[in-house]
Amino acid sequence: MENRTNQRLEEIAPSTLIVGIDVAKMLQWARFVDYRGIEVAKTTSFRNDKTGFESIVAKIENLRKEKFGDVIIGMEPTGHYWKALANYLINKGYKVVGVNPYHTKKAKELDDNSPTKCDKKDAITIARLVKDGRFFIPYLPQDVYAELRSLANARASLMKRNSAIKNTIIAVLDEYFPEIYDVFKNPIKGKASRQILKECPFPREIMELGVDGVLSEIRKAAKKAVGIKKAKQLVETAQNSIGVEYGLIATKIKIQGMISELELLESNLVCIENAMEKMLMATGYDERILSIKGVGVVTGATFLGEVGDPMRFDNPRQIARLAGYSLVEDSSGKSKSGTKISKRGRKGLRSILYQIAFTMVGINAEMKALYKHLTTRSKNPLKKKQALVVISKKIITIIYSLIKKQENYQPERVFGTVRQEMLLAA
Repeated sequence: MENRTNQRLEEIAPSTLIVGIDVAKMLQWARFVDYRGIEVAKTTSFRNDKTGFESIVAKIENLRKEKFGDVIIGMEPTGHYWKALANYLINKGYKVVGVNPYHTKKAKELDDNSPTKCDKKDAITIARLVKDGRFFIPYLPQDVYAELRSLANARASLMKRNSAIKNTIIAVLDEYFPEIYDVFKNPIKGKASRQILKECPFPREIMELGVDGVLSEIRKAAKKAVGIKKAKQLVETAQNSIGVEYGLIATKIKIQGMISELELLESNLVCIENAMEKMLMATGYDERILSIKGVGVVTGATFLGEVGDPMRFDNPRQIARLAGYSLVEDSSGKSKSGTKISKRGRKGLRSILYQIAFTMVGINAEMKALYKHLTTRSKNPLKKKQALVVISKKIITIIYSLIKKQENYQPERVFGTVRQEMLLAA
């Protein structure tokens, strides 16, 4: 860490102008300091539009002409407001760096010993953190990787909404027709059961329709899958239901709306996943990644969307740090804590790696053996989730190595000699 900080400090010379910008939706603030952290110009505000961007560039150029050479612009890469400004400044040829928001929060009291927060104060804090070399180069994915990240984010959003709708429908059924699960194992998923939920979701309506009426409704959606036996079972179940019988009109409208939204979401998910498959192929890494048993199109595409081009990293450990898998401990004197992952990284990357690890432990022989060894070894056995984190880091190494060496997955080469002997002994 110290070496990287020194490298960053070497980039800042007496002729370097440092600009700290606090980004916001409407109005953004900029402060200007030299390599010592001394302000060299008045605080400037500018709007989050093209005119505002042009005005801050003009201000920076005027200062540079006076007595500066290089320019480093720092900002907090939080939310999404910073992306347009960062992209604009990068295209203008400026070096844009990111400052950790946590560092800004901790450092803002150094100057005035006050927890007061305001945009002007944050801007100068950001500038001085850059002056101290406490910054990083933010990554804005381009081309196919930008598409993959957007598609992965869109899919995650749709999946979240999908789950919310299903949970709401389940809550309604538990209240109005809890016995429907005796007839349909998953009433939200099947075509026949969805048709029932749309047209006659309550026991009273089912009894009014009778067996023939229920069968007629079912046949509109599933002509062969469900027959008269299921219709009779549904009517009999409705006769003995303990579901409530108030607010039926409003609740029926609610259910119909949620089913319609659910079908639209599922259609959009298919479109997104098809696009993810095309973008994954466009990276040229699809054959390598999909050769791994347990990694599919969606999980592979999402991984690349979170990471970008894996070859921009020098080694897989850097990707692990990006995910927030660095180990930390809290020790002092005789007190020593256990280690845990920092989680200072991309949450979405950790999530998709966990999903891949969970799947691979079930169907991939090599990861299954490693998982069993980690959780049952006599010395320092890991808990289940801890073992999945170790496997997640191993997955990063596997994907990185396959892409770098341009090879497909080979089970016999997953582990080195020492690890193979360890697993065999276990």
